[in-house]
Amino acid sequence: MNLKKIHNVYFIGIGGIGMSALARYFNANGKQVAGYDKTQTKITDSLVDLGIEIHFEDGVEHIPNDFLNVEHTLVVFTPAIPKNHLEYNYLKEQGYTILKRAEVLGKITENTFCLAVAGTHGKTTTSSILGHIMQPSSATSFLGGIAENYQSNLILGKDEVSVVEADEFDRSFLQLSPDIACITSMDADHLDIYGEHDELIQSFNDFAKKVSKTLIVAKGLPIEGLTYAIEEDADYKAYRLRIENGKYIFDVQTPNAIVTDIELSLPGKHNVMNALAALAIAEQQGVDLDLIKSQLKSFKGVQRRFSYKINTENLVLIDDYAHHPTEIKAVQNSVREMYPDKKVLAVFQPHLFSRTQDFVDDFAKELAGFDELLLLDIYPARELPIEGVSSSWLLDKIDLEKKKLVVKETLINHIKNSEATVVVLLGAGDIGVMVTMVVDELKKELL
Repeated sequence: MNLKKIHNVYFIGIGGIGMSALARYFNANGKQVAGYDKTQTKITDSLVDLGIEIHFEDGVEHIPNDFLNVEHTLVVFTPAIPKNHLEYNYLKEQGYTILKRAEVLGKITENTFCLAVAGTHGKTTTSSILGHIMQPSSATSFLGGIAENYQSNLILGKDEVSVVEADEFDRSFLQLSPDIACITSMDADHLDIYGEHDELIQSFNDFAKKVSKTLIVAKGLPIEGLTYAIEEDADYKAYRLRIENGKYIFDVQTPNAIVTDIELSLPGKHNVMNALAALAIAEQQGVDLDLIKSQLKSFKGVQRRFSYKINTENLVLIDDYAHHPTEIKAVQNSVREMYPDKKVLAVFQPHLFSRTQDFVDDFAKELAGFDELLLLDIYPARELPIEGVSSSWLLDKIDLEKKKLVVKETLINHIKNSEATVVVLLGAGDIGVMVTMVVDELKKELL
C-alpha cells in the first residue's frame, strides 16, 4: 500500500499509546483521521482537540461516512481488540486494507534512517530521551509514552530520520527496518505470546539481524554489538556517578572521547543506563556530543515513569507504569535512594492474569521490599480470568506485615490512613486513570 495515496485512516483502538502517536502523525500530514476506542481518556481528549472524530461504542453505524470508502481508507488496529469486534469484522469482510499498528509504523519508517530502541524494560524512556536528543536534527519520533518536554508521544520533524520504540509484544518489532538500534534488556515477559523465555530471546536475535548498520546492547546480554554499562569496561561507559541537588551527574567514556559532568534529572541508575543507551545511538548517528549533553540536561522525563504528582515535605506521591518485577525493583531502588529514611507505601495493580501467574514469586519478592502494600485486583486487559490466579493468591505469597487487598472505591481512604510519607502508584492498567482523582483528594488534606 502506498501511504501517500491514502486519504483516510481509521483506527480501531485509537487511544492506545502507540496507536495515538500514529493518529497524530497522519493528522499532521493532512490525512483525515477518525477512530474507535473502548474508553475516553486524556489521550483521546487530546486527539479530539486536534479535530479527530472518536466514538466509544463498537458499532458500524458509528463509523463516519467519509471512511466507508474501501479504495481510499486504511484501517489500523491494535491486537488488544477482541476477536468479535463488530467494526473490525465488518471492515475485514468488506475488503478494506487492515494493518496492525506495527506494520504501519514499519511502512512509515522503511524509507527513513531508522533509530530503534528495543528491550523488555527501558525502551520508552530511552526512546523518549533519544527523540529529545534528535529533535534539533528534525527527526520524527514515535514514542511509547508522553514525553514531558512535548506533552505528546509524537515529536514531529522531517521524514528523513525516525526514532521508534521497537516493541517485542506480538513480535511487532520484526516489522521494522532499523539502521541503528539498541537492546536494553531481554528479561522474560509476554510469555502468553512466546510460551518460553528462549523464544523471546530468539525474537530479539531475529530483530538484531535486521539492524543494517550498528547494534548497541546493554553489557551482559547474549547478543553481539557495541556495549554500554555503568562502572564497567564497555564501549560506552558511565562512571563517577554522584547525586547533586536531586540530579545525577556522571562522566561518559565513548569509543573516541570523554564527556564530563553530564546532568540528568531522572532518578535511579536504570535511568542513567537509559540515557547512556540514547547517547550511544545518537553519537553513532553523528550527533555532536556537546549537543547530546545539553539535551540530556533539559530532558524532563516521561509521564508515568517515576512521575512526581505530589512533592512536599509531608507527602510525596509518585506514579509509575511498572508492571513487571524488574521494573518494580527499579522503582523501589530509586525510592530508597531518594528517600532512605522515609516509610514507603506501594499501591500495585497487577496487569494480566498470565503475567501474574508467570511471575508470581518474583512479584511477591519485589513487593515485599516496601514498608506497606495496598494490592488492587488484577487488570485483565485482553485476557479472560485464569482459575486460581488472583490478587489474593499473590498477597498470600508476599512476606510483608503491612499488606492489604483493597478495591478502588476505598483506595484513597487506605492511603490517607497510612503512616507512610512516600506513596508510589504502580501498574499498567487503569490505575493510571485513577491517579488524578487520588492526587486531587490527597491535596485537599495538605491544604
